[in-house]
Amino acid sequence: MNTAVVSPYLPLLEPINEFLLCTTPDEWIQEAAKAENLPIILLDHLHCELKAAQSAALLLRRYAVSESHGQLLLDALQPYEDLVYRGIGTLNDVQKSKQLSHALKAAESQPFADDIIERMSRLIREELHHFQQVYEIMEARNIPLQKLTASRYAKQLLQKVRTYEPEALIDKLIIGALIEARSCERFAALAPYLDEDIARFYVSLLRSEARHYQDYLELAQKLSETNISDRVKQFREWEAELIRSEDTELRFHSGVPAYA
Repeated sequence: MNTAVVSPYLPLLEPINEFLLCTTPDEWIQEAAKAENLPIILLDHLHCELKAAQSAALLLRRYAVSESHGQLLLDALQPYEDLVYRGIGTLNDVQKSKQLSHALKAAESQPFADDIIERMSRLIREELHHFQQVYEIMEARNIPLQKLTASRYAKQLLQKVRTYEPEALIDKLIIGALIEARSCERFAALAPYLDEDIARFYVSLLRSEARHYQDYLELAQKLSETNISDRVKQFREWEAELIRSEDTELRFHSGVPAYA
C-alpha cells in the first residue's frame, strides 16, 4: 500500500470527508483493489464519466440553454454514446469529434442560466476528457468495452427528488454534489492499493472532482430562496445509507460487497 501518493492531497480532501457522512467501507476497498476486479472498476468508471457529462448536459438543456444550443450538447455527446452503447467508432473518432463550444447561449426565461452554463459546460468538458483517459488505460491493458449494469446508487438517490420546481433542480444539484464528492473520496481511498500508473491517474482527478462537488452545491444554494442545509443533510444521510448497505455487484459507487 502506497499512502504517499495521496498525502499531498489531504488538505483538499478534508472538506469532502467532512461533507460525506461515512468513509468507503474497508470491505469495498479490499474487493475493488483485487487485480481480477480492475476491469470492472475501470469499465464502470468509464460509464460514470459519460453519465456525469450526460447529467450535466441534461441540466443545461432543461434549465439553461436555448433549444438550438441544446442540440449542440447532444451532438457533442453523440460519439461517446455511440462508442459505449452501440459499439460504433473508436477512441480516435471520439477525439476527432466536435467538442463542446464555450459559447452556449442562455435561454432568456431561465434565471441563473449564465452561471449554470459556465459551471456545467466546464464540467462536461472535463468529464469527457476523463472518459478518454480511462478508455486509453483500458485499451493499454486490453480491457474490452462492454455493456455494464449500473449500480443502484444514483438511481435510488434520484428517487428522492421532489416533483416540483425549482426544488427538483435543487435536489438534482445536491445529488450531483454527493456523487462527485463520493467519487473523489473513492479515488483517494483506492489509489494507494493500485499499481503506480492508475494510482497516479486517480489522484490526478481529485482536484477537478473536488471542484465539481462545490460547483453543484453553490448552484443549488443560488437557486433556492431558502437555506438548503437541511435538505443537504437529508441527502447526505440517504447517501451514507447506500454506501454502508450491502450490494450484490461491485461497482464504483456500490456499497459493502455482500459476497466479501
